[in-house]
Amino acid sequence: MKTRVVIMAGGEGSRLGVLTAKRTKPAVPFAGKYRIIDFTLSNCVNSGIFDVMILAQYRPHSLIEHIGSGVPWDLDRNFTGGVLLYTPYKARGSSEWYLGTADAVQQNFMFIKRGSPDHILILSGDHIYTMQYDAMIDFHVKNQADLTIAAIRVPESEASRYGILGMDQENRITEFVEKPLAPPSNMANMGVYLFKTSLLNEALWEDHNSSDSTHDFGKDILPRMVAKGKRVYGYPYQGYWVDVGTVASYWQAHMDLLVTPPPIDLNNRSWIIHTRTEERPPVWIASGSIILDSMITDGCVIEQGARIERSVLSPGVMVSSGAIVRESVILTDTNIGAGASVEHTIIDKKARVGENAHIGKIGSGDQLNITMIGKSLTNAATKGIIISIARMFGLSP
Repeated sequence: MKTRVVIMAGGEGSRLGVLTAKRTKPAVPFAGKYRIIDFTLSNCVNSGIFDVMILAQYRPHSLIEHIGSGVPWDLDRNFTGGVLLYTPYKARGSSEWYLGTADAVQQNFMFIKRGSPDHILILSGDHIYTMQYDAMIDFHVKNQADLTIAAIRVPESEASRYGILGMDQENRITEFVEKPLAPPSNMANMGVYLFKTSLLNEALWEDHNSSDSTHDFGKDILPRMVAKGKRVYGYPYQGYWVDVGTVASYWQAHMDLLVTPPPIDLNNRSWIIHTRTEERPPVWIASGSIILDSMITDGCVIEQGARIERSVLSPGVMVSSGAIVRESVILTDTNIGAGASVEHTIIDKKARVGENAHIGKIGSGDQLNITMIGKSLTNAATKGIIISIARMFGLSP
């Protein structure tokens, strides 16, 4: 059985604010040294799948540079798979930007079906999780399924945010409702779809010719296949999974990595999260500094008297003498000035925080606010002033 992976990586990710102002969501840095898409790509190669296509659209430059020829993931292959990255193109006649997830796959299907794969595994490039896709493929084949959808239980209070599945005792899906106001269950669609190639081809053409379709898998393709009585199964997943498409989920996913034990063990040598990295010197930590429950990446400099608590520092971050960083995510080559205080803040690459500045933790009562600072912003805060750069996002504790 031959399986080809198609990763949807074209999302604008507007809900991530300044983090996606200059890059697509899957290319957003995560957990110090990674990009979000690294988790999906690593799931593929760790599952023994090396035939991968990536469909990009919005601001793909950082993504293209990061993927390159696929060497970090052992995807620099020619005859046995490899990684290929496709962007929208102008064809003769009428053609346009992708109208939805299904339209993106349909426009590229002549490339996707090349080589006659038996199955197409469609994945999102902006989720954080570890999953054995080969086990899902075995489940799919055993049940002679036309389509298998990975499913996870979510809190009932959040079920209305997801596509919700109704499943019988044999895990066959009997109902699919996209973001219902009154969810019939709390079994949610993870955005991981395994299709028989022939059935996917049929479904895409039907959707393409439908004038009232939004050309989306969750809104159109999947409910239609269930309604038609196709053999659609749910593959139960019980691990950690999060769509880091909002400021709240992005920040919380980082905080999740700092608990003991973490929901995803980045030190697990049997399931390596591969990525493209640059050479950086070792971390330098001066005497008198304090670091608690934090992740510090290569090239960081922590000067005397600095204090880091429950934070993630990406490569090359400098925290100057007496500065405090609490429950924050600091991206590459940012400089925190001496005596500055940074709390509940996400700072993009190459920003500069002034001496004795105070950023974040602006709010009252039990409201938790996340302050965001954009890429390459200099003098992000001037001396002694409490500010909120760009947008400030209120979160429930």
